[in-house]
Amino acid sequence: MAKSSFTSKAIASAFMILTGSVIAGIVTMVILYNTQISSMNPTPRPTFSTTTTGPPPVMRLPKNLIPETYTVNVTSPNQTMLFTGNSTVNFHCAQTTRTIYLNSKDLAVSKPKVIDTENNNNIEVSAMKHHEDESDFLEIQLKEALEAGGNYSLSLDFKGEISENLDALFVSTYQEGEPEFEGDTNTERFLVATNMEPTDARRVFPCFDEPEMKAVFYVTIIHRRFTKALGNEQQSASNIIDEDWQYTSFHPTPKMSTYLVAFTVSEFKPTPSTHERVTIETFARPEAAAAGHTHYAASITGKILQFYENYFEINYQQKTLDQIALPDLSPAAMENWGLITYQEGGLLYEEGVSSLLHKEVIATLISHELAHQWFGNLVTMKWWNEVWLNEGFASYMSYFAVDHIDPSFKRDTFVMRDLHTAFEEDSLASSHPLSPPQEDVQETYQIIEMFDAITYSKVEILVMNTHYMYLSDFKYANTDQNDLWDYIQMAVDEDSGHTKVALIMKPWTTQIGYPVITINTTDGGIYQKHFLFNDSSESNLWWHVPITAMSDTSGLFSFTLEDKPDTLISKSGEWILANVNCTGYYRVNYNPENWERLLTQLEKDPHRIPLMNRGQLIDDAFNLARAKLVDVSLALNSTRFLHNETAYIPWESAVRNLEYIVLMFDRSEVYGPMQACVIKTSFSTCDIQNEQCIFQLLAIHVACSNGLPECIEMASKMFANWMNSNTTNGIHPNLRSVIYCQAVAAGGGKEWEFAWNKFQSSSDTSEKEQLRKALSCTKKIWLLNRYLEYTLDPEKIRLMDVASTINYIAKNVAGQALAWNFVRAHWDYVRQGAGAMLIEGVTSRFSTQFELKELEHFATDYELDSANRAVYQAIEQTKVNIEWVGEHKDVILEWFEGQTAL
Repeated sequence: MAKSSFTSKAIASAFMILTGSVIAGIVTMVILYNTQISSMNPTPRPTFSTTTTGPPPVMRLPKNLIPETYTVNVTSPNQTMLFTGNSTVNFHCAQTTRTIYLNSKDLAVSKPKVIDTENNNNIEVSAMKHHEDESDFLEIQLKEALEAGGNYSLSLDFKGEISENLDALFVSTYQEGEPEFEGDTNTERFLVATNMEPTDARRVFPCFDEPEMKAVFYVTIIHRRFTKALGNEQQSASNIIDEDWQYTSFHPTPKMSTYLVAFTVSEFKPTPSTHERVTIETFARPEAAAAGHTHYAASITGKILQFYENYFEINYQQKTLDQIALPDLSPAAMENWGLITYQEGGLLYEEGVSSLLHKEVIATLISHELAHQWFGNLVTMKWWNEVWLNEGFASYMSYFAVDHIDPSFKRDTFVMRDLHTAFEEDSLASSHPLSPPQEDVQETYQIIEMFDAITYSKVEILVMNTHYMYLSDFKYANTDQNDLWDYIQMAVDEDSGHTKVALIMKPWTTQIGYPVITINTTDGGIYQKHFLFNDSSESNLWWHVPITAMSDTSGLFSFTLEDKPDTLISKSGEWILANVNCTGYYRVNYNPENWERLLTQLEKDPHRIPLMNRGQLIDDAFNLARAKLVDVSLALNSTRFLHNETAYIPWESAVRNLEYIVLMFDRSEVYGPMQACVIKTSFSTCDIQNEQCIFQLLAIHVACSNGLPECIEMASKMFANWMNSNTTNGIHPNLRSVIYCQAVAAGGGKEWEFAWNKFQSSSDTSEKEQLRKALSCTKKIWLLNRYLEYTLDPEKIRLMDVASTINYIAKNVAGQALAWNFVRAHWDYVRQGAGAMLIEGVTSRFSTQFELKELEHFATDYELDSANRAVYQAIEQTKVNIEWVGEHKDVILEWFEGQTAL
């Protein structure tokens, strides 16, 4: 699954077994008690309602039955929200049992039939029941026992409802052509698609719905004629049933997990890709395919697949690979083996309309999903508590694939972005380990919580030199982190190394957070500490940290905390820099003298410091200041060299870190001097109208959002020219996102209505996304309220876009309070699919006791599900913000006023 768009409560135990002696003791005490009070007249005991909950259910399937193959037949819906089907699962019995447990949810299951496949004998079913709890167990009781070593089959009929929440089997709509009149439905088209990860295969057919219970799937889809069914494998047969219906059968899949099963039924058209062995097709709406919007994705997919085949020395396992751009999908993309689904924005690119940034997003997303065909599909984690073995490696490998097809997409930028995203989330005590205990990740909401920045981005420090035999030896199997360490150890041993991989890596995967390494260049002292924004939190966590360093008089050298070198002492006033090129997952702090020497070097000749470290020094300084480990003035001073900086990474780091200060103070008197300072000092090296400037988008965003008159005038004029021509948009595609936003922000109802009408009428995915975001930039409260109300209507804002649209509004200082009130009023609807992301967005400004109290009430009064951890992280972050703002407001105000006075 792609990054989506990301505090689980541990289940301590399933049941407590009372021993016979304890039961006997209780009975004896009850008898004695009744005997003693029989002659008394005691006060009646108070009565209480029976609200005490029982022990949590057992969530995991027993391991006594091992699925081997499924035959699944599904009839897609016909003008209803119902589907029907039947399935047969063949399984091996590893331990004698009279009960079959599998998963089924929201399905009406009937006609169970169990057969001993070795002698074709029928085994009578005595009862079938569905467990009404979070386990989703379908329990089938038998009159005879299944014998260990035997092979059996279970056949079931089922029917269910199409999901309206973009999961399991769901329906999506789109327009084909222009309506002739208002209310014309002749242009409306429907399709059905699946999205099973993590636990929704059980909502489409009864199955052993755990990643370790892999099997081979034989799938047949019955669908309307003149539509096309796609599945995980190549089509094996397709025949007409009657004048309305036909069936499509697919070749058996590789042995795979249930969450990877996928199919779609649509009228979409394909665009082929080039590959020497695999037939690759990219499907999209007929209009989009005919207009060539799939050409870019099709042109790079074969190259990326070939790159991975060469890199892993393992061929893609199937003869076909289909990709489909869906109008609706909850994640950005899903790596279903052989049928990868994407949101339209992840595949469709229109020359002359889509931006270069959009092209980069498409390349990165395709690279991520194709990497999953090896990491995740071919080799799969045993359980969801280690989903980083899927997602982390896919993210990491995508850097190399994108760099292979287009080096201009700057791999260092991707690395730094993901590193800082993980750092931010991992700086809270409510973070989670990469590999929490399995018992902490049982219910579906707890599994969904694992798909966050930690899982996707923290893994880079762990990859090292993965042995090529890891993928080969665990082909079609499941692994845990210990298997990975064993194979990395093989690589280390082959290189005659002495590193004990498992020993070193265990703290990084089983503990939360990361360290800050503090170096004193006066006496050579060095130590580590768990980095947390909350400086009052106690932590004894410790990590094995390999460190790289350099100075202005020496080259690169490496060491660990256990064997620190003498070169950490600055003998002649030279600066020392650690974590060279940001290869380690840790922050670095220094004594004040070394900080001053580093910042002086940046102002005199920044290129003496490696590019990635120029960005990281800013990031470390600001975050150390947030943790109150350095003065905030040091962090602000770390940006002084930027007037001589032309590279993107340092500027991006500065803008992103200043964003936190903006969020904390844009409702206070600090904001005026801050704006004036930014306008005065920024972008003197970059003409904001020069389209060749490497960070032009960043320049325009900062200049306009801080009120630079020339910038606002430029954006408003460009947008007005488009409004006046109505059809001819002369704004360069690379600039549209920021120009649209700034023009709508500076304008009023007329500009907003124009943007809204263009959003509704556009069929270009990239254009619609830029307009959807721009509509949130208005400063008019009544327009923001209207826009929030539009998110409740899927005809106006698709369900998959609801959370991000509300977050866009919340980012606007004029819309933050509106968005928070709206979320609470409509939580049941708006939380669907992205509740955690929504909470993170609407609470990002919270820094007052009143906001904290509201958030705490929200945590207790609302059903949180997969947003549970996000809410408690928001509470922790709000407490940190309150304390930090109170201690630093005056210092920051004084600094900005001093800078504007210079």
